[in-house]
Amino acid sequence: MSVRLSILDQSPIIGGQTPAAAIHATLELAEAADRLGYHRYWLAEHHAMKGLADPCPEILLGQIGARTQRIRIGTGGVLLPYYSALKVAEVFRMYEALFPGRVDLGIGRAPGGTLLTAKALNVEAFLGEDRFPNQVQEVVGYLDDTLPPEYPYHMVKAMPAGPTAPELWLLGSSDYSGTLAAYLGTRFAFAHFITAQGGDEVMRAYKEGFRASYRERRPWSLLAVFTICAATQEEAERLASSIDLRRYQMSQGIDAPIAPMQEALAFQYSEQARAIIERERARAVIGTPESVKAKLLALQEQFSADELMIITITGDYPSRLRSYELLAETFQLDAHQRVPTHA
Repeated sequence: MSVRLSILDQSPIIGGQTPAAAIHATLELAEAADRLGYHRYWLAEHHAMKGLADPCPEILLGQIGARTQRIRIGTGGVLLPYYSALKVAEVFRMYEALFPGRVDLGIGRAPGGTLLTAKALNVEAFLGEDRFPNQVQEVVGYLDDTLPPEYPYHMVKAMPAGPTAPELWLLGSSDYSGTLAAYLGTRFAFAHFITAQGGDEVMRAYKEGFRASYRERRPWSLLAVFTICAATQEEAERLASSIDLRRYQMSQGIDAPIAPMQEALAFQYSEQARAIIERERARAVIGTPESVKAKLLALQEQFSADELMIITITGDYPSRLRSYELLAETFQLDAHQRVPTHA
């Protein structure tokens, strides 16, 4: 079967490397993804975290677009509560002008960091969830020049105007964003790498409750899955040691760079810590190309997902790239075939 496979990049900072190195690794991986035949390349937004280097995907996206030719580029996502709807629309209308037919605007509502950091960014950002649906509708209205006459700023136009607009996706790991995406008639991406349980029900509810809009006549969903692929199961498990330690540290409130594999393998886990690692493994697919492909396809069927998006973090950048190369090979992605830019 033909599978649309994409990449979500959090720009991980490996222990002993600089944040700048993480950003350059993102640029290199994007160029490789374009060659390998991946469909989309999305950048995540995180703030003041020692393990993740990108707080402003809307800036890095310009470099990704300039260095690639075919692949769709976007955000997974812009954390909308922090920002002005008009400014977000202006940024992505600019990218649509620069890279027409290739731009995705993925929108999230998570803080992307600690509560203290969220307040430092915008003290009013998370005062009430009721603001978020309105913000999403405002962004769409500015992007498409469809703000209703009763809207106080309906005469304000997001520039540069043009005949096409970015695809809009709502991102989530709970039923909130899925319900909102269905109600507004937008595309929906579910973060399995954050929440392994219950996501299939969220995705089914999204599709069943979807209301057609002028943007989307039918529901369209994407499943984002954490994946590590290696030549052997043993090697894949060794590579996974870095993310195992990362997730254990996060469960303990420890903010640190991603541990290189040898450091992670040497870490001494208690029995309780190993139980945490085992629990966290439910939101990861780790193995050989054949076993990973089978598991990913099973998840795609379970979630009725139209697309799959892969997030991979290991203890070094070359093994991360190799994981994506193996996936491209086993899924037989065609680097030379142009996939339609709008499904």
